[in-house]
This record gives sequence, C-alpha cells and structure tokens, in this order.
Amino acid sequence: MSTSTNLLPAPVRPAVQERGRLSPDHGAEPVLSLLDGLGWTIVDTPEANLHCTSPDGRVYVGWLPEDPGAWQRGIVWRVHVRPADAAAWSQEFGTHTPSEAVAGSLAALAANPSR
Repeated sequence: MSTSTNLLPAPVRPAVQERGRLSPDHGAEPVLSLLDGLGWTIVDTPEANLHCTSPDGRVYVGWLPEDPGAWQRGIVWRVHVRPADAAAWSQEFGTHTPSEAVAGSLAALAANPSR
C-alpha cells in the first residue's frame, strides 16, 4: 500500500459555469438589499447618492456615485464605524470594487455587533 497521494482528498474546483457574475454595472443593489434587511435607515439625495445608517447609529455607509470629491479620489463606497469601545475607523471602496464584495464586508461587520 502506498502512502502517497492516495490518502489526500481530491481538490474541489467549481466549474466556470457555476460561478456567478459580480455586478458589472457597479449598482448598489446587493448592499442596499442587505442593509434594508438589517433595518438600516437609507436616505437618497437629489444627486442620486445614498446614505445609510445602522439602527444603533454607529455605522454609516455612503454610496456616492455622484459625489465629485469621491470620484476624484476614485471611490464610490464609504464606510465609517464608531465602535463603543475602540477608535473610529473608515474604509473606502473604489469604483471597480464589486458591490457584492462591499456587501460581504458589511455582512461580516453586522455579524460582529461589537465592531
């Protein structure tokens, strides 16, 4: 009996056709669906930007497709977190970041209420 690769599990690789496509249009829907489901306040502006606040008021998410300052810096998403027991921090996501990636980051943040 050989102890080589016979005992190792076979790698699992999904077929290309099984992989979903990420948002090519940079739409906000994956993030907005998540935040709406979590009970966040979502406010839109006449300029088509969106400002979202967590129920406890400690997290702000801005979708800023029409904010000139954001575009000059190459961002479209801004997240600002004010934890109860730590220093505030921010994260910005660029125009090429899929909305699903932003939603995943926010889902992980929401799963840890202590932030």
